Amino acid sequence: MQLQAFVALLSLLGAANANPERHARLAKRQNAGAVVTVGTSSASSTSLSSSAPTTSFTSSTASALGSPVPTTPVGTTIPPLVNITSGMATPSTVPLSATYSAGATPLISGAPVLPTPFVFQAADWPTQDQIAPTDSDEVSEWMQELNGFNIPDITPTVDGTCVNDPAAAAEAASRGWWTCGGYTRVTDITACPNKLTWGVSFDDGPGFYSMELLDYLASKNMTSTFFVIGSRIVERPQVLVEEYMSGHEIAVHTWSHRPLTMLTTAQVVAELGWARKAIKDVIGVTPTLMRPPYGDIDDRVRAISLAMGMVPVIWTSTGTGATFDTNDWKVPGGDVTGPQSFATFEAILTNATTLNTGFVVLEHDLYAQTVDLAIGYTLPAAMNFTPTLTLDSIGHCNGIPSTNLYRESNQNTSFPYPNSTSGDTSVPSGSGGKGSTSATSGTLSNAIMPISMVVASLLAAGGSLLM
Repeated sequence: MQLQAFVALLSLLGAANANPERHARLAKRQNAGAVVTVGTSSASSTSLSSSAPTTSFTSSTASALGSPVPTTPVGTTIPPLVNITSGMATPSTVPLSATYSAGATPLISGAPVLPTPFVFQAADWPTQDQIAPTDSDEVSEWMQELNGFNIPDITPTVDGTCVNDPAAAAEAASRGWWTCGGYTRVTDITACPNKLTWGVSFDDGPGFYSMELLDYLASKNMTSTFFVIGSRIVERPQVLVEEYMSGHEIAVHTWSHRPLTMLTTAQVVAELGWARKAIKDVIGVTPTLMRPPYGDIDDRVRAISLAMGMVPVIWTSTGTGATFDTNDWKVPGGDVTGPQSFATFEAILTNATTLNTGFVVLEHDLYAQTVDLAIGYTLPAAMNFTPTLTLDSIGHCNGIPSTNLYRESNQNTSFPYPNSTSGDTSVPSGSGGKGSTSATSGTLSNAIMPISMVVASLLAAGGSLLM
């Protein structure tokens, strides 16, 4: 099946399925789950430099369900933008707004009930924030998932950067290396298909301040995708539970947040596997989406991820090379100020209006500064932007049913991908298989695919549609 056919399939499925599933999710939730569509005049950088902006919000869906839009502002303690710096005072954390018992039923149809509350035992896990070791029984088992998939024989990079590995950088196109040149493949999700739709996501949590973000998102009837780190999950498992049970999408972001192209194949498997295990131990499900730290991915890492049943998700890049990275993660370290990060976001919104698709932006919920920027400035600015933007989670904006975001409830028999040696032409590029050639994992071609929705259509479709 050709690329155009997959994209057409995605559009049809999204139109047919988006509203019923959205209404079903809203019916199950009190405060979160609606797609947010708002539009007034955008605020200027000048007016935002001294105080947090006010946010207007409209949602016919919320009104129809009898859930009035909250009028009490959330995030009233957000500091002025100029004060969001590496040296800002540490604010108080927000407690959990709900607790869920073992056996509680998630919002995902067909998903298992919540497991017994997680209790961290250090001896059962890799050292936090260190590259996960490869000499465990767990990693040996996960390595078997690569059987039947052709993992390209690409030498690991020195440290995941271009400057310290000029030889690898010179081969970036053939490697499909995103870090050096922004190369993506048709198996990457890099945007939402509909123009002016922002696929909202946050990385690196669960953090100390994630609950403040969750409260804000709930007050705006908004859902997001959280790319979570294993080392943080075992510290704050109940925050992950609240994210999941509130209807947000959960995806893998590795165990220790290292550039994946610098790791051996076994180390990549360990990093993905331990994060995946932490998620399942806490909430009972296994995500089918992942995001490589720093966006550092090449065809070898892609093949490993896909073989383990996870589709890579990266933030949007324009044809001119601009990436939709707010640089909020640089504020806590003092490399960027709050006003500079917000100015970058304003430029992202301007660039987004030039795209024929929607977009995905890189933001984080690990630090107070990044959460303050999100709930005080970037999210309100997007909700008050002209032209009107639609804010949604990444899976949902791509028409992927919530059931297909987790392996236990997945209803698509074509995902995870079968071995392409079967000759099944529905298997997408990069799915591996012995029929692939080595340099670029077979049909992972050298063509640059800045924005592709093929994988989203596969995840959204029923297996019978693709066979």
